[in-house]
Amino acid sequence: MAEINLMDQYPRSPRPIEERARLITDEHRRVARQFGEEFFDGDRLYGYGGYSYHPRFWQATVERLRDHYALRDDASILDVGCGKGFMLYDFKQLMPSANIVGVDVSEYAIDNAMEEMKPFLEVGDAKELPYDDGSFDLVISINTAHNLPLGKCKQAISEVERVSRGGSFIVIDAWRTEEEHERMLKWNLTALTYMHVDDWKKLFEEVGYTGDYYWFIAE
Repeated sequence: MAEINLMDQYPRSPRPIEERARLITDEHRRVARQFGEEFFDGDRLYGYGGYSYHPRFWQATVERLRDHYALRDDASILDVGCGKGFMLYDFKQLMPSANIVGVDVSEYAIDNAMEEMKPFLEVGDAKELPYDDGSFDLVISINTAHNLPLGKCKQAISEVERVSRGGSFIVIDAWRTEEEHERMLKWNLTALTYMHVDDWKKLFEEVGYTGDYYWFIAE
């Protein structure tokens, strides 16, 4: 298990944290947590404000993941919280023989996924993955488990561990300083479980997670 930033190739841009804090309400959060059309393709206050594919987002990151985990061309890869399948699309472009699978709680996301990805995606529950133990060479879960309440979040992380036979990498909401904590509270829209990085590390030990991880820090 290692803390490692495998998202360091993902494009970053300044977040309007103070503006969002002034505008979002509990109603925005309620709607966003349904992970439907409003979250993906509605107004920015409900989520992405339009969730569409662009190669600059994931191409460098999937190459980084492939190299870090020394994945074979025919590796099996699971994305838990796959959305519309953009990251898996880039994996398939990079590794055409890879066996890719994506699961997401959002029926809207799966229904509106990239057409060529739909055969590889399914609606599912992160805390009860429909796969056998040790099914995948790499299991990825980016900004997903923290959207569940604590008990279910633990289950989701345990499931990542269970279905992986080698590598796993998760990214979750966290903070290291009180300033980062304050920014997280202002920015948060969907997360139900977020905590200091040291508390996450204790949780990983508690649930037996042995994979890699990194943090989403609001900045």
